[in-house]
Amino acid sequence: MRNQVQLVAYADRLGGSLPGLARLLDGPLAGLFGGVHVLPFYLPYDGADAGFDPIDHLAVDPRLGGWEDVRRLAASRDVVADLIVNHVSDRSVQFRDVVEHGEQSPYAGMFLTYDRVFPHGATEADLVRIVRPRPGLPFTPAVLGGRRRLAWTTFTSHQIDLDVHHPVARRYLSAVLRQLADCGIAMVRLDAVGYAVKTAGSACFMTPETVEFIVDIAAEARRLGLEVLAEVHAPHRYTVQAAGRVDRVYDFVLAPLILHAVFTGDSRPLRDWLTRRPGNSVTVLDTHDGIGMIDAGPGPDTADGGLLTATQLDSLVATISRNSGGTSRASTVRGGGGGVYQVSCTAYDAVGRDDRRYLLARLLQLFTPGIPQIYYVGLLAGDNEPGLAGRTGDAREINRRSYTEAEVGEALRRPVVRALTRLIRLRTTHPAFGGEFTLLDTPAGELTMVWRAGRARARLRTSLADASYRLAFTADGAEQTITGARLIELT
Repeated sequence: MRNQVQLVAYADRLGGSLPGLARLLDGPLAGLFGGVHVLPFYLPYDGADAGFDPIDHLAVDPRLGGWEDVRRLAASRDVVADLIVNHVSDRSVQFRDVVEHGEQSPYAGMFLTYDRVFPHGATEADLVRIVRPRPGLPFTPAVLGGRRRLAWTTFTSHQIDLDVHHPVARRYLSAVLRQLADCGIAMVRLDAVGYAVKTAGSACFMTPETVEFIVDIAAEARRLGLEVLAEVHAPHRYTVQAAGRVDRVYDFVLAPLILHAVFTGDSRPLRDWLTRRPGNSVTVLDTHDGIGMIDAGPGPDTADGGLLTATQLDSLVATISRNSGGTSRASTVRGGGGGVYQVSCTAYDAVGRDDRRYLLARLLQLFTPGIPQIYYVGLLAGDNEPGLAGRTGDAREINRRSYTEAEVGEALRRPVVRALTRLIRLRTTHPAFGGEFTLLDTPAGELTMVWRAGRARARLRTSLADASYRLAFTADGAEQTITGARLIELT
């Protein structure tokens, strides 16, 4: 995996198709990104959960292209693709066969039902302990072979959870891994992997059995030449736990800590995390799901001390709401102590469309050790689109607008976007970022981050209270310095 910035995008919403996305990466975005995470392109890409509910995990939606388009995209850059380990669509061939034939279906053991996890029934305590990133319990009534059952549905009622330990389900996941490897995919993202194993009497999230599954599926992927990225949204100790089992883990903690620092001028929580976070991280400031909050806050266990207190998180969510004109949407998690799970908002609206603070937040992300991923709406400094959420009922759609190629070109001419692309290009190409990272000792209202590799240097000095910063880096044997005030002027 290249030590370069990656783009994260839906092919249908940025370029309109896989070939369209490739044209943008080879054209106006050339030289910015060493890789791209193409969000689910399987059939269909526009189901109940924006592609995360595949009917056929082994087919590219023909409206986007085909497997040859995936191969072409992967030929000249690192491509990250999703292995959706937790569930498939209720419209899949396999589940429809179970609906028709029940236990006589060859796929019957592939899917989880309430009684498979709780064969002797569950107590109220068992049920309220279950963690789910949605309100309510994770069960949906279904008639399977003429018998009324409770299908396990962690996410929407149209996403039927797999029994990942059943041979049929495992063969299904293995076939997807082989297909991705055959197409030259560099890294597979284990989507929602923390929920993949359900164990009676537990939270059914990141249990010891889940960790065993992560180790096992990661080993299989590596045998095929795939690197593995785990997606785990939870208090930060789970991130640290997963990091030792996979090649990469998301640093979802970083976004709320950066925003807290930019809003309050207090760098202490961010500094604390920078000294002990996993080194094999993928850094994000925004994602297709929004801005995660649960990762930085306190959890239900005494071991889950938060990097931000519940009061600080509440203040952060309120600030984002004010900055976005009240258009952001916060969601909560059911079970595990509850609390704010994530905020649906673009990164640009989260900082009140303040160009200086937005670029400071991005610089802090780009200077943090790890592989930076930039979400396509964030790249183009997009605004919230509340109307999208209103039409679908999914608050996350606020941050999922579609761009035509012409609209991309128009956005790239905006000063804030031009400045951001300059910073991304610096992070992707400058040799200092392949060297040693140092966090200097500074007062709480400041943060200085330095990268060194031989004679190559890159240094970011920030004053958080007034969102000012000085960026210095070596170029052609001399040092160049750009201040926050000058960055936009120079673009």
